[in-house]
Amino acid sequence: MEEIFKRTVMDEINKFVDSDDVIVLHGARQVGKTCILRYLQDRLKEKGKTTYFIDLEDSRYVRILDAGVDAFLKHLDEEGITSSGGEGKCFVLVDEIQYLADPSSFLKLVADHHKHIKLIISGSSSFAIKTKFKDTLVGRTVNFEIFTLSFREFLLFNQVHFEDGKVYTRKKTDELRAKFKEYILYGGYPKIVLTPEVDKKEKYLQQIIDTYVKKDIRDLASVKDIDKFNKLLEALAGQSGQLLNMTELSNTTRIAIQTIERYLFILENTYIIKLVRPFSRNIRSELFKLPKIYFYDSGLMQMLWLKGLQREVIGQAFETGVFAELVKKYGRETVFYWRTKDKKEIDFILRMKNALIPIEVKLNYEQFNPTAIRYFNEHYGIDNYRVVGLNGIQKDRRCVYPWDA
Repeated sequence: MEEIFKRTVMDEINKFVDSDDVIVLHGARQVGKTCILRYLQDRLKEKGKTTYFIDLEDSRYVRILDAGVDAFLKHLDEEGITSSGGEGKCFVLVDEIQYLADPSSFLKLVADHHKHIKLIISGSSSFAIKTKFKDTLVGRTVNFEIFTLSFREFLLFNQVHFEDGKVYTRKKTDELRAKFKEYILYGGYPKIVLTPEVDKKEKYLQQIIDTYVKKDIRDLASVKDIDKFNKLLEALAGQSGQLLNMTELSNTTRIAIQTIERYLFILENTYIIKLVRPFSRNIRSELFKLPKIYFYDSGLMQMLWLKGLQREVIGQAFETGVFAELVKKYGRETVFYWRTKDKKEIDFILRMKNALIPIEVKLNYEQFNPTAIRYFNEHYGIDNYRVVGLNGIQKDRRCVYPWDA
């Protein structure tokens, strides 16, 4: 059997395995949610637990669960899975929950009246889930966002040893730098990472775009003009890391601004893009209000924009990759950007509980100009920043590699 690697998020999920909460995994398609469920199932079996896996891409299971909880319990019984609760908890793992007509009602009834059944579920679109999940589920679920592989997971999948915070020799640092370039060039979709041949990586990425990205969004957004929609995706990919100018986008794609806003909402809620908002606290009048757009996967972004995987890392892809790393490490609601009307700009502001950290992203440390960060730090009374780079000389401890950011 194919080896299933342990994802970083597993340690957090494990804290809730014995609780009464319904565990919900949501994220884009093909990011590894099914493998996480399978990994969980294997670990539970090792502990002697009763488990059962349901894949709702099989419409037969959809019909059973849509028929109600009694039909679900009868199905478990027919499969020899105890549903009486007499032998401890039964762990039922349900993949692609958004296919149910009313998942909210199903989950609520099981969670409230059949506590011997522990549900662990996944969904490929937070948009589809949000539209079908009702307030009645509040307090009954614990949610985990699943993204493409982080760089640490990328190294694990490539069987490259790495320890956080360790000071490495030049030889090891050069190896990590080469691996990060590979990570930026091809992205973090698990299937892409595990495929060694570049031409196959390209083909698989194009399949993800055609089968999941375009199809899912088209279905969710009821896209009428597919050519215009595809042109929008390409335009957005070319703008990753830039301010989102709706008027310019509308003129380029000939799509009405209201329609673009709807498409952006769905793209964001299916984990393809993120609109990063400007950070402000006390000098609002100086700041731009427009969001910046970032793709979550640099490989996907480059395939859409440049129609193929690249051989050299370009600045836009590097910045997109660093953004994705920050989101995976610190959460997507912690990352902002900062820019004044006189064009002082900082790529990212990381807002932690008790700290603000300005972050500049430069392929080469020599490209860093401290003017904007000095201005920001003076206004906000802080003395902290990072320059995330790959090449050149690290002048001080504030210059870090992406894996140390």
